[in-house]
Amino acid sequence: MLVAATLLGLALNLPGFDSLRALDRAAIINGVAAAPVMALMLLATRRDVMGRFTLPPRLRVLGWLTAAAMLLAALGLFVTWGR
Repeated sequence: MLVAATLLGLALNLPGFDSLRALDRAAIINGVAAAPVMALMLLATRRDVMGRFTLPPRLRVLGWLTAAAMLLAALGLFVTWGR
């Protein structure tokens, strides 16, 4: 498996594949996808899903504030993208 990963890395590097640009794009996709994924926190508030392990109110508020911050950051990225 290690040999295959090394060969794949070499193959991507040979034709001029820009690995830093790919890393940047992956980070952007991850940041944009984070806010909707964090909205799955709704499942952690349901007793029928989580049983006795539901989120306490303070963690619920902190989670929603974090999801809102991630959403604002993603919107800010799209607003300033072409500048």
